[in-house]
Amino acid sequence: MSKLKAVREQKNLTQEELSERSKISVRTIQRIEAGTEPKGHTLRALAQTLDIEENLLQNDIAVAVHTDEKTIEIKEEAPEINYSLIKIINLSSLVCIVLPPLNILVPLLLMFTMKQRNNLARQIISVQMLWTAMAPIVFMLGIFLKLGGPFTLILMILIALSNVFIILRNAAEIDRNKKLYFRLNFSMI
Repeated sequence: MSKLKAVREQKNLTQEELSERSKISVRTIQRIEAGTEPKGHTLRALAQTLDIEENLLQNDIAVAVHTDEKTIEIKEEAPEINYSLIKIINLSSLVCIVLPPLNILVPLLLMFTMKQRNNLARQIISVQMLWTAMAPIVFMLGIFLKLGGPFTLILMILIALSNVFIILRNAAEIDRNKKLYFRLNFSMI
């Protein structure tokens, strides 16, 4: 049974009632209950309507939903996390440090080919996406300061080294604590 269906039934709601309250189509609710993972606005709207946390509707964790009447345990097999492969996915960003779009694409391809579609791999890619978006902004701000050619070169090196530091620090944290040191509270993919 899907997590959404279990929570919806615990709250004594039909798919149509949930649709009306959340402003999410019945068809979308049916798809989620059939196994599609909710994301973005859909995830927020359903979680808010059901008065639960968003992560309780995501497929990569097992949860227990507490209500006034009783507790529903929704057990779902979490995807197997191979931390060696996660570390490889993380370190693969180093290969493309000078070509920022590739520091996203290479780990993304590895995530799918190595079958590591878990929250940890998504967080690695999300951090790289954020860094890739922020690096040109920081560079442009440095150029607008007009401090000269040597400063621009130093700024470029510092921007690249910041990503190297993020990748290596995350690799060390994966080894020590099986989690990321630099992570986001949300996933961009």
